[in-house]
Amino acid sequence: MKAPRGFAGFPAGKAASTPLPNLFFSDLLPAIDHLGELKLTLYAFWALGRQRGTRRCLRLADLRQDEHLLSALETSGLPALAALDEALERTVARGTLLKVAAQDKAEWTYYLLNSPRGRAAAEALEQGTWSPEPGQSGARLRAERPNIFVLYEQNLGALTPLLAETLHEAEVTYPASWIEDAIRIAVENNVRRWRYVQAILEDWRTKGRDEREDLRDPEAARRRYVEGDFADFVEH
Repeated sequence: MKAPRGFAGFPAGKAASTPLPNLFFSDLLPAIDHLGELKLTLYAFWALGRQRGTRRCLRLADLRQDEHLLSALETSGLPALAALDEALERTVARGTLLKVAAQDKAEWTYYLLNSPRGRAAAEALEQGTWSPEPGQSGARLRAERPNIFVLYEQNLGALTPLLAETLHEAEVTYPASWIEDAIRIAVENNVRRWRYVQAILEDWRTKGRDEREDLRDPEAARRRYVEGDFADFVEH
């Protein structure tokens, strides 16, 4: 079984949020028995909530291009696009979303929330009295990462002024995803030292990083970061 990817936790301060109606928890959530459908339903609330105006919709072509959504839906049994199609079919069959499809162009297929405003917008689409503005339905899910200082304090320890300067330099030098992954490796190996994290980052920068290593052999990948050049950091 693949180990779950770690979560750095919610950052301090005010954060953007997505409201959900109480009926989602009382009526809809207990009825959903498919993970892909649940993920897509939550995504729909998020994406539609980012739009403005009384008429809001999701375009099939935009959903098919959202890499984070596809990654979340992909399973061992289905490729990402097939998983998306299945989840869409389930949400429409359940009545959570409404589907308005053009007869000749699949990219002009739209999905709307089954609410009074959504039903009115679907009717306007079908009658040709309204069409979404370019880019209206194109919200993209993206990873909203906490900055390096939050990651450090949540996972490694207290932050000092001198270390803050070092972290800022690392933030400029290495990709954010590398820093997150290196800190995750440090936590998994119980080596909560910035020097260890920095050694991993420098190793990736100078020798290259094979993104597929963890997927092929997680145990071999784990040993790589506790033996050899990294042993001095691991030993207490």
